[in-house]
Amino acid sequence: MHFQWYPGHMTKARRMMQENIKLIDLIIELVDARVPLSSRNPDIDELGKNKARLILLNKADLAEDRRNDEWLEYFKEKGYSAVKVNSRKGGGIKSIQNVIQEACKEKMERDRKRGILNRPVRAMVVGIPNVGKSTFINSLAGKACAKTGNKPGVTKGKQWIRLDKNVELLDTPGILWPKFEDQAVGLKLAFIGSIKDEILQTEELASELVDFINRSYPGVLEEKYAIEHSDDKFEVLEKIAQSRHCLVRGNEFDTEKAAAILLDDFRNGRLGRITLEVPEAV
Repeated sequence: MHFQWYPGHMTKARRMMQENIKLIDLIIELVDARVPLSSRNPDIDELGKNKARLILLNKADLAEDRRNDEWLEYFKEKGYSAVKVNSRKGGGIKSIQNVIQEACKEKMERDRKRGILNRPVRAMVVGIPNVGKSTFINSLAGKACAKTGNKPGVTKGKQWIRLDKNVELLDTPGILWPKFEDQAVGLKLAFIGSIKDEILQTEELASELVDFINRSYPGVLEEKYAIEHSDDKFEVLEKIAQSRHCLVRGNEFDTEKAAAILLDDFRNGRLGRITLEVPEAV
């Protein structure tokens, strides 16, 4: 499968981020804890040169806990501040304000020496589509400030949100990058729902997920769908269709519907905590 999705609004969003970067003290980058490396937009490092950086492993409740800790260690070794959070349920959110202040300690010290007191930290919240930026902002603010949705591409423009006298956030649209050098990255982003499902071949995508789960998490599919093991990934989709009574006319198995069920179950954590990639050094 070939993966690419870079609609026009992403070019505009990237330009907007470039224009606003000079106003920013800190970049808060959300990544998906199941694919922390693949869900990092390489353009962000270029945009955020010389800025304080904080990486949030969002949706940490959907990934294996020990893998989350390994990734935190990985990012800290690279010189980033890093925290695991679960924006939807509020896990880890309370510690964020302190982490923001800690990450901007040098900037605040410079301000103090220049006689600039009590200027709020300005942070830009960035990340790929569907990584949970707006949910994170609403959770941090304690109210609905940013539009949220279960599909990529909900936030289209920029939005300043004042959290309190100490912190202001700039919400930005989710952007991918124009070309995936490695199609394995595109595959993982398709798994987690950061590429529009409408442009994907659902059965093929789900069959690749079956392949990964069979290799890395044996027994999970058999237990979830009460099916027998098979090494044939398309046969597994048929078995899921049978188990979930997905039929089309003529009592044929509806493997496309079964594929959609499998992807939805994975994305919402109903298959258990699954991490799709681990740090190289580990």
